[in-house]
Order: sequence, then C-alpha cells, then structure tokens
Amino acid sequence: MKRILLTLAALGTALTMQAKVVLPGIFGDNMVLQQQSEAQFWGKAAPGKKVTIRPSWSTQGITANVGKDGRWRAAVPTPEAGGPYTIELSDGERLTLRDVLIGEVWLCSGQSNMEMPVHGFPNQPVEGSAEAIIRARAATPIRLCTVKRSTARTPQEECAAQWLKHTPEAVAGTSATAYYFARYLQSVLDVPVGVIVTCWGGTPVEAWMDRETMSGFKEFDLSFLDNPDQIDRPQYKPCGLYNGMIAPLVPYTVKGFLWYQGESNRPNPTQYRALMPAFVKMLRERWAQGGLPFYYVQIAPYRYDGPDAISGALLREAQLHNLKDIPSSGMAVTLDIGDEGCIHPAKKEEVGTRLAWLALSKTYGMKGIDADTPVCEKMEVADGKAYLTFTTGPDGLAPYGRTLTGFEMAGADRVFHPAAARIEKGKSRLIVACDAVPEPVAVRYAFRNVPEATLFNTSGIPASSFRTDDWEVK
Repeated sequence: MKRILLTLAALGTALTMQAKVVLPGIFGDNMVLQQQSEAQFWGKAAPGKKVTIRPSWSTQGITANVGKDGRWRAAVPTPEAGGPYTIELSDGERLTLRDVLIGEVWLCSGQSNMEMPVHGFPNQPVEGSAEAIIRARAATPIRLCTVKRSTARTPQEECAAQWLKHTPEAVAGTSATAYYFARYLQSVLDVPVGVIVTCWGGTPVEAWMDRETMSGFKEFDLSFLDNPDQIDRPQYKPCGLYNGMIAPLVPYTVKGFLWYQGESNRPNPTQYRALMPAFVKMLRERWAQGGLPFYYVQIAPYRYDGPDAISGALLREAQLHNLKDIPSSGMAVTLDIGDEGCIHPAKKEEVGTRLAWLALSKTYGMKGIDADTPVCEKMEVADGKAYLTFTTGPDGLAPYGRTLTGFEMAGADRVFHPAAARIEKGKSRLIVACDAVPEPVAVRYAFRNVPEATLFNTSGIPASSFRTDDWEVK
C-alpha cells in the first residue's frame, strides 16, 4: 500500500510539473523588457488551459489560451522605463519572475570581435578592461544576457541563457563591444539597458541565416540539413547558428540589432554584399516589429595576406555599400583603431561608443553630433585634379588645413600612384592631385589591408576606405 501511495504521489508531482507554465531560456529573473512596447511572451503549458500574466506595474492581467500543441503567446504592454518589478504567470500554478527592469533592449550578434569579452582573450587584452570590471556595481541598471553556443539542423525553441546583474564577474565575461555600448547608452538615457549577446567566433554570416533565406542563394548546398549524418564543423555551415542561437530568441521584443562580423566572409566580398541585406531583411521579418534599426561594425585593419594586399579593403568596401543596401542602418568605422598584428583590436570601448552614437542620434533622435561615417558620393575632374564630394553632417570633413595621405590616383592606364588630398574650405569636398597622373580617372583611399586613417568628419568619425572605380582586382 505504501508503495502504491508513493507511486501516486510521484505521478501527481509529475502531472503538476507538466502543467506548470514553462518559459523559454531567454526569460528569467533580472531580465529587461523593452519600455513602452507590446513585449512578447511565449511558452508552454498544459493544452486547453489559460495562462494569466500579472505584471506588478499593472492592475490588469493578460490572458493567453494554450493551444492543443501546448504553446501559448501573449503581448504584455510595458510602461516607461523603471523597476524592479515582478511578473507572475499562472495556469493554476504560479511562476514568478523577479527583479525585472523596463528599459532599452538590444540584440548583439556576430563573430569573435563581438564575442570578445571585457576581460579579453588569452594574450589579447581589451584596453581599459580592469577599470571597467572593478568599477561594476550590481545597482547600475544594466543587465547582461549571453546565449550559450549551439547549432541545429532545424529551428529550435529553446536555448541556454541567463540574465545577469551588472557585477564585476558578469561584466568580465560579457561581450566588450555590447557592454560598452550598453554602458554608454545607459549613462546618456538614464534608463535600464539590457543586451542579449548571441555570437560565435570565426563564423560566416550564412551560418546566422535561416533556410528560407539561404534557399535564395543557389551557390550554397543545403542538402546536408536533410542528411542524418554528423555535420563536420556545423558552426561554419549555413543555417546552423540561426537554428540554435537566433530562432530561440524570436520574437523577444527589442529596440534594435548590433552586428560585428565579416572577417570570415573576406574571401568573397561580392557574395557578402548580397548576403547582408538578405540577413537583415530576415531578422526584421522574424521579429515583425517593423524596420528595426541595424547598426554594424566595419572590420578593422589587419594584415591578413599582407599589409599592402587589399582583401580586407574589398570586404570593407562591401560593408560600405551595404549602407545603401540596408534601410535604417548605420556603420561604425574602425579604420583608425585596428591592429596589424591582432585580429581582435583592443579598443573595444571606442567600438561600443561609436555604435552608441549611431543609436543615440539615429534611433533616439539626439542632435549635435555627426555619428555617420562620411561617404564619397561623386568625383569630378577639372584642371588635372579630382574633386570628391562627400555626404557629411553640416560641419563637414576634418582635419582642415592638412595634406591628407593614404590617397592614390590612376589615369586610363589603371596604374595607381600616391596622391595628396586636402579639404576644400567650407565644403564637404576633397581636392586630390598627383603630378604623375595629369588626367585622373580613379581615386582610392586607404585601400589596403592595413592603411592609415587620415580623413574624418568633425565629430571624429573616420571615413571608410573607398575607391571611385569598379575595376576588377585580384
């Protein structure tokens, strides 16, 4: 009899556990929800039941019906930034989320330069990291969530993730780029900020794209996704990281996306230029929050196949063109903060700050700085000189009064020679000249793997490497 009672008790416990509301890993204590939004909640519960969500900031509950498949979804209206709050979810048994903040939420993804933690990689430090780590305080309303590495053949509903408070230990292990972005944003907006970091070093953009999107690129063979055999190095294959590390986050309500990636697609810059708009379109469609802003980092100078080779410049060129290819986007240029000998530059605070400037000026509407990189729009030739006109803020290019190096000029023979450039006073225009090229046809700037940055806007944002020609190069 005792054994029967124990069995019945165990069965009752199992049924109770099965009936309890289950949330995906992206939800948890310490999380941040996007302020003044319809924050998306979803999960599982017993089929046919109702799930009631009661946030402590409201006297009204939200009810969601559980489908036959055990899934439910609800939109929870959020107030202005604040907290901490609690959120109770119940289908008859209560689940409580504690210490929830309301503020700004950004999703951060990419390869190793986004993944690089504040404490750095072995033998590769992040500049100023010790100061950032030791000064971190849990009371600062910044919350950090890192998704653990995972790949899959099909889109997954679950991932391993945990929201952490702003402690020294949490800061040390968080993406430096994402952290410095969050810290800057929080200090300026004076609201809680949460960053969700999902990244994997060495991975190409196609690994972060779903099968539907990748099916439009016929040069990729996706048949391995239907093959039960073990996939060799799945993180480098199309769709694997989307399935394991992006799909489980959809559609957690966010303000926008940050992206730092490109080094692994360097061998095929033309293909990369086509992939990136498709990738961003996919993100926006999956999140279904309209044209969410997308701010990305241009890869930094690094020697690759030699400092004077141009494979890195060609990838940067593709990223520069993506500014026009991708609506509601911005690019943080790092031409002045790379490291010829290390592919993971130490100046991550500058990267996070430049991303924050883009967000603050373009998404949050703050005025007074020119956060966008200057872009060359046209070239005109007169009197043996090339005149390059740029799109910039009202204060134009900088530094005025100096001879700018890093420029090359070619005539019809397509042979490039060093050229000198100077800023035309009162205009967003450069005058470029070279005695060896009396009839200019093309101009290039910083078009090397490891160039020197000499051209900026007046807010200190460097211009990207660029060229006015489209000649075929090796």
